[in-house]
Order: sequence, then structure tokens, then C-alpha cells
Amino acid sequence: MATEPVIIATWKFGVPACQAGWERLASEASALDAIEAAANVTEEDPGVMSVGYGGLPNAEGVVELDAAIMDGRTHTAGSVAGITQIRKPISIARRVMEKTPHVMLVGQNARRFALQEGFPDAELLTEESRNRWLGWRDEQGRADVAHFEERPAVKKSTPDDHDTIGLCALDREGNLATGCTTSGMAWKLPGRVGDSPIIGSGLYVDNEAGAAAATGHGDEIMKACLCYRVVLLMEQGRTAQEACEEGLRYLLRKRPPEQHNNYGAGVIALRKDGQFGAAGTLSGFHAPDRLWNWAVASSADARLCEGTYVTLDSVVPSLSDSASPQ
Repeated sequence: MATEPVIIATWKFGVPACQAGWERLASEASALDAIEAAANVTEEDPGVMSVGYGGLPNAEGVVELDAAIMDGRTHTAGSVAGITQIRKPISIARRVMEKTPHVMLVGQNARRFALQEGFPDAELLTEESRNRWLGWRDEQGRADVAHFEERPAVKKSTPDDHDTIGLCALDREGNLATGCTTSGMAWKLPGRVGDSPIIGSGLYVDNEAGAAAATGHGDEIMKACLCYRVVLLMEQGRTAQEACEEGLRYLLRKRPPEQHNNYGAGVIALRKDGQFGAAGTLSGFHAPDRLWNWAVASSADARLCEGTYVTLDSVVPSLSDSASPQ
């Protein structure tokens, strides 16, 4: 019996991504194909300054990309981290998964693999992202900003500094897949890698239970193995929404109280039966300019949703009056 396909993604830019992914699912493509096609849309959009081409660079002005993809049908995964001068990193991650015995390749050797696979050398900085970096560098009061010193090179982030796109999809055959792709935290120390390419943290899928993908402050998300925990909760019988909320409560419980209002994290989940959910920490989000938005396509039209927000002991449905129904 055929399954009704669905694809979900993080953030407003998840809407065109879901639209592209849904078109693949509607044409009988696999969930894995839909994830790659959807992620490529965001990776190639220079207006999204936290993912792919046009992403904000590290402290030395170099764009370092991280991406991962995981196939629920085969329970295999591929990942690249710290890759430079190559576009569409989630497609490279898929090649790692399908053409090597490994899960992750990093840095210059990930780049070398991509070139061997026929991906062209490419400039990742746009004029806008370069100018943003030059402005940040000038604020530091010194030309050389990237030292591994006690004084951090990374200043407080802004809304477009670290908004990963995470995606989950279910195809007509009932198979799940998930993916994440990002340029990471703006002005990061060279070599920093967040949760996005880490299986179990930024993404995870078990074809018998569900899929999850995360976004937000990756250094915090990694400490909670957030997406593995969300999938495990679905395996134990929780709804996708309950799993997202409880996974984030676990993350909050493990944070020192003084950090609760500093970092935001969000997670989306898709169960084997097609049920989906999403939640973000109330900390790190505020109206009207910093809302937890996510997208879903279960028909030809992708739609944008807002919320739900989680604290240690409560749930807030939305922070705006214009939130779409979930």
C-alpha cells in the first residue's frame, strides 16, 4: 500500500526547499532524492547567508561548509565537514555514503574527494558575504582576527549567522531520509564544526521509527545528541511533536541555568506513519524578528508554520498572531 509522501524543513527558506522536494516525491522519487534536491535549492541560494553559496565565512574570511545525509532504507549515512570552494556539499556527502566505506570526510581531503567526483572548483563568497566579513573584521580593531587564543574570535551571533537547514522526508514506498547542510556559525574559529554533519546530533533516521533534523547552536545540540534522542522517543511510542518537545527539554535540563537564555535550538521530526512535529527552545527566540519557523509540504503547496516553543516546564504555541496552523 502506497504511503502519502511528506517533506519538512527548518526556517522560512525551507518553503522553496520543501516545494522542490515535494515535486520529486510526487514523481515517485525516493526520500533520499527528495532530501538532496531540496537541500540543493537552499545551498545554491546566495540570499541564505547561513547555508552553502553566499554563506558567512569563518574568522579568516573562508567559507567552510558542513553537510550530511542519511538513508532510512539502508541505514547508511554520508557527511562532509569543513569543506571549502565546493558547492552543493550535501551532494558530496551522498557520494561519500554511496561510493566509500566511510561516513565522514573532512577539510582538504573532503575537497579532494569532491574534485575527484567531478564537482567543480567554486567561489563560495558573494560580494555581500565578503562585505559582511570585512565589516566584522574591521570591528575587531585588528587585521588578524583568527587566533586560537583565550579571547574568542567569535562575537555574539545574529539571526542569519547560524540557521542550518535540516530536512526530513517520507516517500511513497514508506522510506525515510534526512539531511542537514550549513556554512556554520559566522566568524567561527577555522576548523570549527557544529552538529550539522554529525550523525545523531544534527540528523538521524531509523526507517522503523522516524527521522529528525536540528538547527540552532550546534555546539549545544551536539552535547545532547538531540536527533538520536528524538528518534528514540518516537521509537518508544511518542508522537513526533512529543518527541521534539521532550528532546529539547532534555537539552535544557543538561544546560547550566545561566545558559538557558543564551542559545536557541530547534528540531523537526517525521514519524514512520507520516505524522510530523517541530519545536524550538523558547530561549533564543523572540517576536517579531526572531521566530522559530519551519516548513512542510504534504501536497503541491508548501506552507510555513511557527512554533512550538519549549521551556523546562511549559509549551508556548506561538509568539506571533499570524502563526500558521500546524
